[in-house]
Amino acid sequence: MKSSTQRIAGLSCAVALLLAATGCTTSVRQVTDTRPVLRNSAPSTMSELRIADTALESNNFDLATSLYEKAVQADPKSVPGLTGLGNTLYSVGDYTRAGVYYQRASQIDPKATPPLIGIARVAIHQRRFDDAIATYRRVLTITPNDPLACAGLGAALDMSGDHAHAQALLREALIANPGDPMLSVNLGLSLTLAGDPRQGANVLLDVTRFPAAPPQARQNLALAYGLLGNDDAAAAILSRDLPKASVQDNLRYYELQRMRDGQTTRAQPAKSVAVSSVATPKVQTASVK
Repeated sequence: MKSSTQRIAGLSCAVALLLAATGCTTSVRQVTDTRPVLRNSAPSTMSELRIADTALESNNFDLATSLYEKAVQADPKSVPGLTGLGNTLYSVGDYTRAGVYYQRASQIDPKATPPLIGIARVAIHQRRFDDAIATYRRVLTITPNDPLACAGLGAALDMSGDHAHAQALLREALIANPGDPMLSVNLGLSLTLAGDPRQGANVLLDVTRFPAAPPQARQNLALAYGLLGNDDAAAAILSRDLPKASVQDNLRYYELQRMRDGQTTRAQPAKSVAVSSVATPKVQTASVK
């Protein structure tokens, strides 16, 4: 079997940050901090920010952008408004401009964690893993054991090839946050990427047995089964979320990856293999997506 570093290189197309997909099937949703209505806050602005958050979660980017921009026009130092604009840009793949808004928000309030998490997510997409790791660790000094930051840090460590530290961190985070689905999803994927798809599948099965399990959990489980050679199980899982053509593309990728891991061939995946179920650690939200 190849080294962990080689395995990560071999899985680069599966771990393309859509992140990924994120990983992945990677529609993006980030939950910003809950905002209590403060005595001196303008009720209309607070209401509009909540509507903007809901619009963003529903992928209504035009409405979300309009409302966040209105909040920033009313208050150029609105951290929720600037962070929301960053989130909408991140959601449509404009990571560079998203980073600008996250940075502006963080400069206004260095202890606000949502813009810091946005900065870290952008760093992962730009493959600046050291920067992402440092930023997530900064978040954890502000809010220890925060599940969103722990899941993101685990993803950043994994994508830098440091699976052992990623798994140790995620296991510790699960002790502090028992049952958190994204921590479990990232742990299962980490084990799979580290060369232990059987153990990864066992972890992911605990998540996917729930009806409300996130699609990413199922897709990572399909990856684990695919690397184990159980294409029938992988196809059945993928079929829940993907069209038949995408399922077949993924199965072809799994086969090529098995061949590479078995050192029976050095061939790279054919360019025609478009992996629709992107396997990558989830970093957008603490719950699902």
